[in-house]
Amino acid sequence: MVSRRAAVVAVKAVHTLAWFSIEACVVYVLAAGLAGRTDKRVGVAAAVVAGESLVFAGNGFRCPLTGLAERYGAGSGSVTDIYLPRWFAHNLPAIHVPLLVLMAWLHARNLRRRRPIALAGRGRMVLPWNRFGSSSFPVQSFLRSRRTPA
Repeated sequence: MVSRRAAVVAVKAVHTLAWFSIEACVVYVLAAGLAGRTDKRVGVAAAVVAGESLVFAGNGFRCPLTGLAERYGAGSGSVTDIYLPRWFAHNLPAIHVPLLVLMAWLHARNLRRRRPIALAGRGRMVLPWNRFGSSSFPVQSFLRSRRTPA
């Protein structure tokens, strides 16, 4: 039989590992946003962060592992106090909300920059490589070079 103290340490260790992996996703999404990259990997990392945020919010802004830690006899029931400074653990939501807003803004900006812009009446779309008046598309040039004479 596992002692209660060992069970609390195990719950807190699992929580710490989960926290580090989610924080790695936060750092990746933020760094990719600052670098102007929005791709599938960013989407996966953002889904992890969003999923964790939804679970946290859905549980009344209380970590779901807190109840488990309390059941095994943790003093405060808190699972964030292990391996993290107390002030940091206490302020995690206040630290993350501005980061989440910043990440959303950066990636929305990146997606807006990538979106083709239609020009009315000209019959073509302005893409990032021809916004400044170039009339040929790289794709068209590639296709013309691949044609074989009949």
